[in-house]
Amino acid sequence: MLDLHRNLFKRLEKSVGKIFGFLPVTPNQWTLISVFFAFVCLYFLIKQNLILAIVFFIIAGFLDFVDGAVARYKNIATKIGAYLDTIADRYVEAILLFGMLFLPLPKILVPSYVWIFLILFGSIITTYAKAAVKEKDLVSQELKGGLLSRGERIILLLVCLILGVFNFSWMVYILIIIAILTNLTALQRINSAIRT
Repeated sequence: MLDLHRNLFKRLEKSVGKIFGFLPVTPNQWTLISVFFAFVCLYFLIKQNLILAIVFFIIAGFLDFVDGAVARYKNIATKIGAYLDTIADRYVEAILLFGMLFLPLPKILVPSYVWIFLILFGSIITTYAKAAVKEKDLVSQELKGGLLSRGERIILLLVCLILGVFNFSWMVYILIIIAILTNLTALQRINSAIRT
């Protein structure tokens, strides 16, 4: 849903672009730096240090915002940059989910790795539904929307990590919610594509 309301963040994006645009770092470099910080987050997840994992996940997420803000502020946005940003987004999310496999998460209905897999699967299908509908020329505009687009997933994954600091069971309940809603979003996008 957040992807339908990007205009609400325009003022913040402009400020961030202005601040970070003065640094000698290109938007594509910001994108790659965000992936680096995702790997640092992974390291701390493996070490089961959720506090530092959260810090580096927030940095990775923020830098993902910086790359686009700088590109638009400096008027140097490119299709290649947008493509790299999309690929990096998938890597950051997958790296985080992979890191969660190293946590001692309890079994709720099924082992926690099943919920993690379902989140990753739903995320891939949600993204692929958007890409495939354009590739097959079924729509003229980009397919967006649904219950849980990437912005909401990232926010909920952050909430999940924060709750995990206090109780791993709470973390699994959030993973279950994300898994269900992510796959419902994929089905929503598939339905929207078919009905266009």
